[in-house]
Formats: sequence, C-alpha cells, structure tokens
Amino acid sequence: MRGALVKAACLLVFAVAYGAVPSAALAADAAPDAAAAAACFSIGPLRVTPTIALTNAGVDNNVFNEADVNHPKSDMTATVTPAADLWMRLGGSWLTGSVKEDLVYYRTFATERSINGSYKGAFLLPLNRLTLKAGGGFLSTRDRPGFEIDARSQHTESDVNGAVEVRAYGKTFIAATMSRGTVDFDRAAVFMGTNLQTALNRSMTTVAMTVRHDITAVTSVNVDVERQQDRFDLSPERDSDSTRVMAGVRFGARIGGSAAFGYQQFTPLSAAVPDYRGLNAIVDMGVTVVGGTHVAVHAIRDVEYSYDFEQPYYIATGTMLSVSQELFGPIDATVRGGVQRLAYRGRLDSTVRSDRADLVTTWGGGIGYRVAPGMRIGFNLDEQRRNSDLAGHGYGGLRFGTSVTYGF
Repeated sequence: MRGALVKAACLLVFAVAYGAVPSAALAADAAPDAAAAAACFSIGPLRVTPTIALTNAGVDNNVFNEADVNHPKSDMTATVTPAADLWMRLGGSWLTGSVKEDLVYYRTFATERSINGSYKGAFLLPLNRLTLKAGGGFLSTRDRPGFEIDARSQHTESDVNGAVEVRAYGKTFIAATMSRGTVDFDRAAVFMGTNLQTALNRSMTTVAMTVRHDITAVTSVNVDVERQQDRFDLSPERDSDSTRVMAGVRFGARIGGSAAFGYQQFTPLSAAVPDYRGLNAIVDMGVTVVGGTHVAVHAIRDVEYSYDFEQPYYIATGTMLSVSQELFGPIDATVRGGVQRLAYRGRLDSTVRSDRADLVTTWGGGIGYRVAPGMRIGFNLDEQRRNSDLAGHGYGGLRFGTSVTYGF
C-alpha cells in the first residue's frame, strides 16, 4: 500500500510540476546536489521528497475574525497539505521545483472551504566563473492576504525572474537579477466595502545588484541594492517606486537562516501620498543549543499596501519567537509568541486620522509525539488578537486541534 501511494504521489507531482509555472530563483549559494542526494526516492533522473500533513484539525472559535460584540462564529476545521520537492540533473545543470496544495475544510461554513495551490520551479546552470539562473512561481489561494484583511479572498500571485552571477574573486560573487510579479484579486473579493481587485491588483518590476562574499562553506555576507516599480491596474494613484539598500548574513550550520537590515526609500508617484524613508529588515533564523532546544526568530519591517484609499499603505513591523524543546524520548514541546504593528500613513489631502496603528499579538504552543522517523503527531493551541482604533476592526480568536506530519 505504501509503495502504491508513493508512486501515485510522485506521478501527480511530476505532472503538476512540469505543467506549472517555474518558481522563484534559487538563492545565490543554493546547493541542489546535496538536497537531491537526500531525496526520498527517484523516478529515472527525477528525485522527489514528498510529504503530507494534517493541520488545524480542531476548532476555530472566530472563523471570520469578528469583534466580540458581533458574536464570533465557531466551526470545526481541518487542512490537509500534500507537498513535494523535486530535483532533476540535466548534464551540468539542474531543474528544481516544488508543489504544495492546501485542502481547507470547514464543517458548517462551506464558503470558507478552499483549495490553495503553490507551484515553484527553477533552472540553474553553473559554468566556470559564471552561473545562470531562471525561475518563477504561481500561487492560487483563497486565504487572508495578511494581518489587515480578514476576508478569505481569492487571488493569484505569479513571478518570473532571472539572474547572472559572476565569480569576481576567489570567494566573492557579483550578481544581477531581474524579476516581474503580479498580484491579481478576483472581481468578487470585497473587504470593508472595498473591491480588492480595484484597490490592490498590480504588477511589480524589480532589478537588483548583489555582492556576496563566502566566509566559509556555509556562511556568507552580502550587500544588495534594489530598485522596484509597483504599478496598479485600476488605481494608478497608488503607483510607487522603491529603493532598498540591504546588508545581510546567511548561515547554514548550527545557526541556520539569514538576516538583512538596511534602508528603504518608498516614493509614491502621487503628490497626495506621503513617502517613507527608514529602516527595512527581514530576519529568518534558528539555532539549536544544548539539550535539544531550538530557538527560531522571524522579524520583518517593510512597506505593505492597504485596501483603504484614505490610508494607502502601512509600515509593518513584526517579530515572532518560538522555542522548541525535546522533553523525553519521542515527546517534544513548543511555545511561541509574536507581535505585529501596522502603522498607517494617510493621504495628505484626507481628513481621516493619519497616525492610526493596529497591533496584532499572537501566542500559542503545542506538544508532539514522534511516532516514527518522519512522522509526528501534535496538539496545538494558538490565539490571535488585534487591537485597532477602527470601529469593528478589533477581534480575538482561538484555534486548537491536532496536527499530523508524515514524510515518505
């Protein structure tokens, strides 16, 4: 039975991956050789690592993120996520990809059910002192776009990109990249009386230069200079140009992940929209310390577009911390918490308060049991709460239930 399931999953993954749009370009120091060598199994030259997960199998006590005065609705929910990573060597080059489907179920509120697909792929050609990369991705989802919009809104996101990287010196690389992406909401997607297609459909064109220096085989530092143009299909008054200068570091051993900090100049093309100049940051790091304790930190500071015409964007500043501990034998526990601050910027010609800031706090935890290598059963509890000066925009919600993760 297991062999049949594995083969069926691989055939499905193979079919979807080669019919999908390729994904985001590989990181500058990506090493598909090692990942492919650790793949679960092969079908000819194709190497595949599939997984399947059951998450959120439990209760969501605020399905629509409603304020307490509106009597939040509760429902039984579950999400099944089959996924796979793929690698294929073609001579000296690599094709890589991933496919993931979220099958979201609500027992009572059928309108909240959805099938969300994410498909990625990339081509990597390493030459003597030159590396060529190309890729892209496609996301089709009916989920909340972020912390601001509570409605599960059907939308797609796509991107294509390419890069040329040159080894300038022994361990120093210079890369030029270009990408183009789109965000496209369904015409029926509406939140707080605003049509999201009209407000947020846009295309993004980005060019960047990167200088990277490898300190060790798994540690590097880099400096990025990036220019981005955002052009809105139906709301040209939201058009903007952005420039970012970032310095970062990437780790790959006991400390894993990356961190980058820099300066962003966000310049709307409309004179009625204020600009932003300030800190930009993205951190995604984890470290395993003695005793089987793993600490992970995620942080971000960036400009995000709002659905609100009067307050067309906000500065999102957030941090999430999680600590996982192996307790005894196959049992582990996790605690997590975070805070997100959404600082809005109002139009200069608006009478609406322009210094509004929403605060979203999250906390939670779980306990898990490793049934076998690659299989874990867990129980999780998470609460999310938003405080806002906007009437009816604050809420509190609790989700609890079981999760099962299995890697073939």
